[in-house]
Amino acid sequence: MLKAAIVGATGLVGQQFVLALQHHPWFRIEALAASRRAAGQTYGEALRDPASGARQWYAGPEPEASLWDLPVEAAEDLDASRFDVVFSGVDAEAARVLEPQYAKHCAVISTASAFRYDDDVPILVPGVNPEHVQLLDVQRRQRGWRGFIAPNPNCTTVGLVITLAPLQRHFGLEAVVMTSMQAVSGAGRRGGVLALDLLDNLIPYIPNEEEKVRRETCKILGRCSAAGLEPAPLRISATCTRVPVLDGHTESVLALTQQPAPLAAVREAFARFGEDFVRLGLPSSPRQFIVVHDDPFRPQPRLDRDCDDGMATVVGRLRADTAFERGVQYVVLSHNTKMGAAKGAVLAAEFLVHRGYIG
Repeated sequence: MLKAAIVGATGLVGQQFVLALQHHPWFRIEALAASRRAAGQTYGEALRDPASGARQWYAGPEPEASLWDLPVEAAEDLDASRFDVVFSGVDAEAARVLEPQYAKHCAVISTASAFRYDDDVPILVPGVNPEHVQLLDVQRRQRGWRGFIAPNPNCTTVGLVITLAPLQRHFGLEAVVMTSMQAVSGAGRRGGVLALDLLDNLIPYIPNEEEKVRRETCKILGRCSAAGLEPAPLRISATCTRVPVLDGHTESVLALTQQPAPLAAVREAFARFGEDFVRLGLPSSPRQFIVVHDDPFRPQPRLDRDCDDGMATVVGRLRADTAFERGVQYVVLSHNTKMGAAKGAVLAAEFLVHRGYIG
C-alpha cells in the first residue's frame, strides 16, 4: 500500500479526499493535516463546532469511525518524506507556500489553482492528455525536486475538456462557446451562495471562473513535446453562472469544428472516448467516460450526476447548430465534487502510479 497524507483535511475538499481514499485498494491514509487551529486534536474533535458541538461534516456520508480518531497535524510542519503522495485540498494562497515544501520529497496531487498555469506543470485530466505527464520530468529537473506538483483543473473545465477532446481528435476544433449552470457545492461553504442569494434566483457571474475555463481548456488540449507545451489555438467564449442545484455542473456547449462532423460520427466519438484508459482497470475509473443520452430531457443533475458514482460525464441534446455550418451543440453534465474534484484527482494519482511516477 502507498502511504498518503491529506492536507486541508477539515475543509470540504479534504473531506472529499477522505471519502475517496478511506477504502482505496492502493492508497492508505497515513496522516491528516490542517491549520494550526486544528492541529493536536483528533479528526473528530477538529470537526466539532466549539459553540454548538455540531459535527461540521459537509461531504456526504460520514467516513468510517476509525478515521475520527486520527490525529490532525499542522500542515506547515508536515514531513512529506514520510509519504508516497500528498493529496492537497487547500486554497491557492496556502498551496503556493505548502505544496513546493511537500514536492521536494514526494508527489503532490492538488485541487488548487496555484501552479496550474506554470509552464512545467501539467493540468492532468484522466483519459484526455496522458502525454502531458512528461512535463513532470521537466518540473523535477528544473526545480530539483524528488517529487512534483500535479493539479487537477477547475471543476467547470473537467466536463468541457472531456467532451471537447474527442471532437478535437476526430474533427478538429476552431472555437467553443459555453455557458455553465454550476452547482452551489462548487463554491464551498462561503458567502455568495447563501439561501437568500440563490433561492428563486440565478447568479450570473462567478469571479475568475471564465478566465480559468479559457486558460485551462487551451492548456489541457494543447500539444506537448520535448520543447514544452503549446496551448491549443482555440477560441473560447465562456459564461459561468451559479444555480440552485446541490451537485453537478451543467454546461451548454457550441463547438465549431474544422471538418464536417455528422451527428452519428460525433455520437460514436463521444461514446467510444477513453476506451483505452478504461481498459487500464484503475480503481476509480468510470466504466465509460462519456455516456450519451438520446432523451432530449437529459442530462439532469438529479438524474445523472451520480452516473458511475459521479465519474462518468453525461451528454445529451446533441444536435447540429442552426447558425453555423460546422457547429455542434450539446449539453454536458459533470459531477463537480467527484470527477471534478477529489475523486478525479485520486484517479489522476492512480494513472501516475500506473506510469511509474508514484510509488
